[in-house]
Amino acid sequence: MSNIGARHLTRRGLLGAGGAVALAALTGACGGDDGGDAAASPGGGAWSFTDDRGTRVELKARPKRVVGYVGTAAALYDFGVDEQLVGVFGPTRLKDGKPDPQAGNLPVDRLTSIGNAFGEFNIEKYAALRPDLLVDNMFVKGELFYVPVESKDKIYALAKSVALSTGAVPLPRPIERTAALAAALGADLKAPEVTAAKARFDKAAEALRAAAKGNPGLKVLAASASPDLFYASSPAKNTDLIYFKELGVDLIVPARLDTNGYFENLSWENADRYRADVIMLDSRTQALQPKDLGSKPSWGDLPAVRAGQVIPWQPEPRFSYEGCAPILEALATSIKSAKKTG
Repeated sequence: MSNIGARHLTRRGLLGAGGAVALAALTGACGGDDGGDAAASPGGGAWSFTDDRGTRVELKARPKRVVGYVGTAAALYDFGVDEQLVGVFGPTRLKDGKPDPQAGNLPVDRLTSIGNAFGEFNIEKYAALRPDLLVDNMFVKGELFYVPVESKDKIYALAKSVALSTGAVPLPRPIERTAALAAALGADLKAPEVTAAKARFDKAAEALRAAAKGNPGLKVLAASASPDLFYASSPAKNTDLIYFKELGVDLIVPARLDTNGYFENLSWENADRYRADVIMLDSRTQALQPKDLGSKPSWGDLPAVRAGQVIPWQPEPRFSYEGCAPILEALATSIKSAKKTG
């Protein structure tokens, strides 16, 4: 993930299956109660939602002013939550001012950013937005992503919060939970664009299953690159990798994982420890891309690199059907056409 500080490095590296910076030990298991969600009626009334910490969040009325982590907000937007969104935090704009890919379809020009990078959560701006609710992804159980630990008490005192578990569970789960929150916020999950996105996702999942079955023995490594380290990710922790493996993708399991079981730190001299036919490389803006790795001789020697079989990987997908269907489609295409390198 990115390059921001020791604590953030530990956490983000975990999420990205090893990014150069940041996320924390993605041990967020889902703790919500599926039957405990209850939205206020259209005419008004009390509102409640049981999140994945197991916390039942209760308000006097359905939230009208919602601030969210950019990935959470973008996924909610895909499900139809719009006017309630007033502010975001996390990677929202690139250095050139254009929307960050993680912002998805969000109308970022009308949203107030209270921090574009880890540690930049501006509490004063947040308070000025008069939030009714804070929504966020939870990769580490009990920790809201990009909410600074040192100031979380001040932040939580300003509005109730909802956390959605997005680590160590198969991909459909956080999508379903995001949809449930969207419905609680008033979105229509039967809207044509939502049902079409769901159908596209299901079709893409079957296409990936078929591609993996039709090209057996193809070894795939999910990884992330930083200036000093090459991170090899475990398919047992990242929600997308868990699902890819369920669909039949033969993902390499690193043998010497960190204490949390998320990834193995490899020096660039040892980047060839695992012979992969295909490398899924972290494509987020905070990670090094193939064009940045020309100075790493070991990178150019990797079989997948020589074969031209390095494909973009989004370790932090947008948890909506619209956000994830293209990811499945692209991976299915790559797996179908890839060749074994040895």
